[in-house]
Amino acid sequence: MRSGLRYTRLLLVLALGVLLAAKVSLLERLPRRDWMPLRQTLTRWWLARLSAALPLRIEVHGQLPQQPALWVANHVSWMDIPLLGALQPLSFLSKSEVRQWPLAGWLAEKAGTLFIRRGAGDSLQVGRQISEHLARGHSLLVFPEGTTTDGRGVRTFHGRLLTSAIEAGVPLQPVALRYRRDGDLDEIAPFIGDDELTSHLRRLFGKDRGTVEIHLLDMLPSAGQDRSQLARRAREMILKRIGDEVVEQDIAA
Repeated sequence: MRSGLRYTRLLLVLALGVLLAAKVSLLERLPRRDWMPLRQTLTRWWLARLSAALPLRIEVHGQLPQQPALWVANHVSWMDIPLLGALQPLSFLSKSEVRQWPLAGWLAEKAGTLFIRRGAGDSLQVGRQISEHLARGHSLLVFPEGTTTDGRGVRTFHGRLLTSAIEAGVPLQPVALRYRRDGDLDEIAPFIGDDELTSHLRRLFGKDRGTVEIHLLDMLPSAGQDRSQLARRAREMILKRIGDEVVEQDIAA
């Protein structure tokens, strides 16, 4: 019964997202203008409802940035996106494959997500898009690890993803995410490897609520900084807050 109610609530939120995305599609047909502020506002409103539909107690620590920023966070689960996107108007950077996902890809596109093809040689074009996006005062969330983990550590931060913030003179907002259950790290929340969304939802909704800690750390100025050093510093701040031991790795240039 509990799982059924949770699924019903989730489906209602998804239906609401479809309606909002359809509204954005209609507005896009009007004379050209910057629709990103509206996209981000609607997306934040919807993601707040999606986050509330998840079986999680949400704890937010720290202060939200009062200026546009490039948000950088450790990556544990697909849930990271709605949880962070519910806090402030944000856009997202995602792998191009997501655009092809049924429904989710369309919703992501209408939310203003920027897509990147890994190893496809279009990193310069995407970098320019990100720089322009930030320079226009629109915040963006990236996961510099490039993949999800089990939450016990933080992988290498790829410094090239931070170049656009340096060029735009926009600060970094490091965010540390930690999922907990029964006083220990949550083994259900991570979405890694060949995991499938449907099976992950079954495990997640079949258990009692867990807890997610969202730590908004001190902002880092980026203007004039070296991208590798900036990536290293952001990673170290997040790793220190998570408090778990991992093998140190060199930051990718």
